[in-house]
Amino acid sequence: MTPVVPAGLVELVVWPVVAVVGFLVLAGLVVVLGRSSTARYEFERNAVRSPAGARSGAGPAAGAGRPAPTGPAGPAGGAGPAAAAAAGDAARTDGGGQALPAGRTAVGVAAHPAGRRVAGTEGATAWWLVDGSEDRPGLYAVAGPFPARTDALCAALAADLDGSARALHGTLRADGTVLRRVSAQDSAWLAHLGEQLDRLPEEWDADLDDDDPMVTLLVEVTAALAESGLPLWDATGPRGALGGVCLAVEPGLGGVVAGWRQHDRMSVDQVHGADADVDVQQVLNAALLDLLRVRGFVVHPLGGAASGCVVYCLA
Repeated sequence: MTPVVPAGLVELVVWPVVAVVGFLVLAGLVVVLGRSSTARYEFERNAVRSPAGARSGAGPAAGAGRPAPTGPAGPAGGAGPAAAAAAGDAARTDGGGQALPAGRTAVGVAAHPAGRRVAGTEGATAWWLVDGSEDRPGLYAVAGPFPARTDALCAALAADLDGSARALHGTLRADGTVLRRVSAQDSAWLAHLGEQLDRLPEEWDADLDDDDPMVTLLVEVTAALAESGLPLWDATGPRGALGGVCLAVEPGLGGVVAGWRQHDRMSVDQVHGADADVDVQQVLNAALLDLLRVRGFVVHPLGGAASGCVVYCLA
């Protein structure tokens, strides 16, 4: 005779078993996901360590003596030179002996327009390649960080990034944008520009307001000359005998008068004669006029060929 199991007894036994099994399955899933997340975090942390630190505990693994790349690979899906190098180093290991997949480098790279960046570099102040497109306004990091502007520009060329990517010095924020900071190079340039402006006569702006367009024009002309390697004439300073570019604001002419002042040996002592003084003056003033035109200023000759030129304000 087959024993009859009461229905209530079946429910009393089966459902607790189902609950226990379900709990174990969910707990196992949580553990698996947690291990995967932890492994990914450890990889990203190791990826941004300096090459020297990454090699400090490395054994004789293949390629362990090679430094990690310091420039970005090509854009996602691209085949730039840095991307090929990263693919060839797929089997290299970091200091902990963990294999690094192909294409992952110590310097972050983003598909263009900007999006991805190096994990753990938020707050770093350095040079970055940034992009601000119409769809995503702002200065978003494309790749970096780089120690110098030239490194960022070379990386952009190597990765074949389009013209919208440009080098910017600043601090990377958590949202991927770069907050502009003054670099050491820019500080040195501003100091040099200030030294050039100090060569102007003390009362050159006595009759001008601080927001007068003529003041801005003179500073812009001085910057263009300094970037071209041409110094201003130190009219009242110790370098006055050396010559240089003379600048003077002339409101009556509506612009800034620019002319070349030769060394005292040519202009004062005339050791090579008056004709040579005039001829050299004419050549240098013509070159000065052409230079300012190339830089985008509206320039017209002033008087004779040896008399300099007038740079007009566009405002």
